[in-house]
Amino acid sequence: MNLTISAQIPESKGPEDTLVVDLASDQSTRDILQAILAEVAGDSVSDLSLVLSGERSICDVPLRERFSALQALGTWHQLLAIAREFETVRVRRSLEQTGGSRTIPGSFAQVISRAETNGLPRKTLIDALGALDVCPTMTAHPTETKRVTVLEIHRRIYRRLTDLLGRSWAPREKLSYLNALKAEVELLWLTGELRLEKPTVEQEVEWGLYFFREVLFNCVPELSDTLNNALAHHYPDVTPGPFLHFSSWIGGDRDGNPHVTPVVTKQTLSRYRETALKSYRPDLVSLCRDLSISLNVSQVPQAFLTQVGALLDTCGPAADAARNRNSEEPFRQFATALLMRLDATIAADNGDFSAVKPFKTAREFEDWLSVMDQALRTCGAKANARRKTTPLLQRVRTFGFHGVTMDIRQNATVINRTLKQVFEARHVAPCPYPGTAEWSVLLQTALADTAEFDRSALTGLDDEANETLDLFALISKERAADKRRIGTFILSMTTSAEDILAVYLLEKWMGQGQLTSALAVVPLLETIDDLRAATDILDQLFSNRTVRRAIRENGDRQEVMLGYSDSNKDGGFFTSNWELSKAQTALSRVANRHRVQLSFFHGRGGSVSRGGAPTGRAIAAQPHDTVNGKLRVTEQGEIVSAKFANRGTALANLEYLTAAVLDHTLHENQKRLSADAPEFREALEALSGLAQLKYVDLIHSDGFLDYFYESSPVEELALLKIGSRPAKRFSKGARDLGDLRAIPWVFAWSQNRHMITGWYGIGSALEAFIDVRGRHGLATLRKMYERSNLFRLIMDESEKLLLQSDMEIAALYAGLVSDTHTRDAVFEKIQIEHKLTQSMITSITEETSLAERFPTFRDKLMAARPQMVGLHQLQVDLLAKVRAAGGADQAAKEDVDALLMSIHVISGGLGWTG
Repeated sequence: MNLTISAQIPESKGPEDTLVVDLASDQSTRDILQAILAEVAGDSVSDLSLVLSGERSICDVPLRERFSALQALGTWHQLLAIAREFETVRVRRSLEQTGGSRTIPGSFAQVISRAETNGLPRKTLIDALGALDVCPTMTAHPTETKRVTVLEIHRRIYRRLTDLLGRSWAPREKLSYLNALKAEVELLWLTGELRLEKPTVEQEVEWGLYFFREVLFNCVPELSDTLNNALAHHYPDVTPGPFLHFSSWIGGDRDGNPHVTPVVTKQTLSRYRETALKSYRPDLVSLCRDLSISLNVSQVPQAFLTQVGALLDTCGPAADAARNRNSEEPFRQFATALLMRLDATIAADNGDFSAVKPFKTAREFEDWLSVMDQALRTCGAKANARRKTTPLLQRVRTFGFHGVTMDIRQNATVINRTLKQVFEARHVAPCPYPGTAEWSVLLQTALADTAEFDRSALTGLDDEANETLDLFALISKERAADKRRIGTFILSMTTSAEDILAVYLLEKWMGQGQLTSALAVVPLLETIDDLRAATDILDQLFSNRTVRRAIRENGDRQEVMLGYSDSNKDGGFFTSNWELSKAQTALSRVANRHRVQLSFFHGRGGSVSRGGAPTGRAIAAQPHDTVNGKLRVTEQGEIVSAKFANRGTALANLEYLTAAVLDHTLHENQKRLSADAPEFREALEALSGLAQLKYVDLIHSDGFLDYFYESSPVEELALLKIGSRPAKRFSKGARDLGDLRAIPWVFAWSQNRHMITGWYGIGSALEAFIDVRGRHGLATLRKMYERSNLFRLIMDESEKLLLQSDMEIAALYAGLVSDTHTRDAVFEKIQIEHKLTQSMITSITEETSLAERFPTFRDKLMAARPQMVGLHQLQVDLLAKVRAAGGADQAAKEDVDALLMSIHVISGGLGWTG
């Protein structure tokens, strides 16, 4: 790679169109991309390379070039993300080449190697692998700004980088790959970033399916191989079963989204199934082409030949051609019959039937594949089985014919409103209100009632109630066909056991009077108050006989979802993390008392303020007896594309997640012994209370809401076309913090660089703790920082957000607040707390400045600061201009477009939206 290549553009008109890129080993991937972008977009912005490097502020760019400069910076941030991803994968491979897989932090190999080194008994490992059940869950949260078209271009750029830098090429070959890379960057530039209209739910479904179709379907067998290889080196006789599956909220999450109707949900389920079925077709085509094993050479078991005949018999007259064409090649015949039946299954779903028998279930397809896999091994084709049939079997066991298991989510308020209308339509008078003791009695009586439910007799229901009943009818029908199509019902804003009973009652009524489908109802605990009431909620739920029977049908398992976003908005970062940890411990005790296996579903977002954190450390910080091999976690919005857009990155992220769960489970006894000491728990409780007091004092102070709305682009965020759902659950018109979703809350505080959602209140809490306890207090905090996974995680992630917050930039946004008294009062509080928190955290970590332990993170942030300062100044100017004109409807279109583009670009520079 010590070559200088001049890539002449085909339409070149002179020397100025020549792109010179030095591919010497000392030039980074991002330098190559910056040189390409500077040429591709250089005609639109003068001195673009200086703007991209931050040497020239975007505020100094002439007005006529400013939108193009914004677009160029947005494109550059996308290219930077691709470059970092590429470099991360390359560094991992280099580490693995020089030191082996066990040198990769958080890998299966490291976890298994450490287990053997520590003398972990074989049975403990087998038990842990048997319990291992990890489920990433995709959501279409409105934090992803990229369309599928742009994602496809990103993927091609990544591949062109791999082509260009992945091997040693001749100069002419390098030139060819360089031109191919330039063509994709050019296409990205000309495609643009801003959506012209909000995506539909159907488009969000296709966005989600893109990752499965292009990457995730094929990752499952590779991930299994990675675990098997690690086990082969240390526990060679241990074989894991399936340990990974996927769920999705896309097309099923109707909480505050009126566009997700039962019709849309049914269509989405069909698309999931269709995509899964079609994903198996290329594998079967390859088997038909490749398995030329001849009866004249190989000893094929007679039992298999009998099975070949039986399978061909299910294909009708069409089987004759397969018999005649490959008369001495039974595996080709078998694969051809499987392909014909798969095609017949796809056709039957579209109402097109033939003499070829479609598969009734995925299990039937799996059983036939197992027959072929075993026959290949028996006749000496073990390598072909390992490479061709076993990976397909693993995919079928994971994805079945359902593809991705859909979760249904709805708000408890909607469920209760529907139920109240149904009771009133059934002439229950007077009908009590939800939340009362009479309501609880009514629900329990109705659950125990065996009388038939006649929906046709109901009159006067509104559209919301009818749609809710239609939804439960659909759930019953789909789960009767295949329980894996719809997994759980997520009940958001659960505040009582009665909220959950209401879901069970609707399921019973719309399921022919029985809870036969055993739909798992998962309470989503979101606010601080709900987390504190969680034990009472579950205790009451498990005490209900009807619900307990339904849980027993689910294998005595109950799942609880934990909301990181709303609890943070409600009580601040420290209190949210501590209350979530406490709730898990307390809920596990309740479940143990009722002999129910409890598992947790973590509703983490991309940003730290919504639960985002390094995977391994976040799982390691979970309390003992709360993982036990089982974990679900949301993969939201822009995080999906960051983690799963490319195979190498997707494999690594899935391995980190699964290996972290396995590691936590393997060391459960050790975690029980090393759990936070009573002294630490008491300190965490005190710190949490102090931090919450300070945080709540701020968000409920006079003028705070006005400050928030005026000093941030929170209302302008609604103009972005980045999600199908509204920014508020229930539109009330007036400014209301309770109704505002957590994503725009965090998004806005990120844009204006206050970022109070990740650190506010912590400094005052630490100071007060030390003031009361003196030197012993500081010593305790330092000891906690060394020994408590949870406390260290809180401190480290807060420290990173402190560094990302910027009071100089924040002051620019504070200047937008019209009332000077409100502006000065609120901003002064934030500035004082920011300075105090920085001082307190560094005193505990014993560093002289923030983020000394994270040099890569700090250096990247500092290098980008000159560029970001100009972007923020421009956004503040545009906000003032658009608001002065009377809002987006009255302002000049070019100003509104530039404002929206600035939001995109700043999000790209920070690395997240909300």
